[in-house]
Amino acid sequence: MMTPADSLDDLDARIIAVFTAQPRVGVLECSRQLRVARGTVQARLDRMARDGVIRGWGPELDPEAMGYAVTAFATLEIRQGHPAGPGHDSVAAHLASIPEVLEAHTITGAGDVIARIVARSNADLQRVIDRLVDFEGVVRTSTVIALATQIPYRVMPLVQASVHPTEGRDRVKRVNIGPRPSDP
Repeated sequence: MMTPADSLDDLDARIIAVFTAQPRVGVLECSRQLRVARGTVQARLDRMARDGVIRGWGPELDPEAMGYAVTAFATLEIRQGHPAGPGHDSVAAHLASIPEVLEAHTITGAGDVIARIVARSNADLQRVIDRLVDFEGVVRTSTVIALATQIPYRVMPLVQASVHPTEGRDRVKRVNIGPRPSDP
């Protein structure tokens, strides 16, 4: 894994920006756009993948376009205090068996786990919630339905902030992914 001392540099950020904006671009075309050697781009991609910065190259899917129009967040309270009873790992395994659970995180606060779930309709959401609680380790759930996505999942601001950490959160420098306007 990459450590803070090995943080991303400007070229890494520019490479990530190109592949984020154009997921189907090849290494050669990326190198042309950035005006660096193809081998440099490939070596940087290999290092970032090895260090866990880049986790995958698969397509980004939209559950709504697949017929899952309802997104909700379920906070689960897990049965605690039974040494032989179900714990976080068994509840996580149960959640992983439900296709409509997109992700789940152990949390602090009133609940123990929060899960992002999808459903085809509000009625279908009830079916998904029933599956969530159909496990001895889940005591109860509280669910909220997302009405709109205000900020979609993103990491480019983090990339930019890691490259330019001294500029502060309000003034993160944009990473240039192409030639400068003064370039021929």
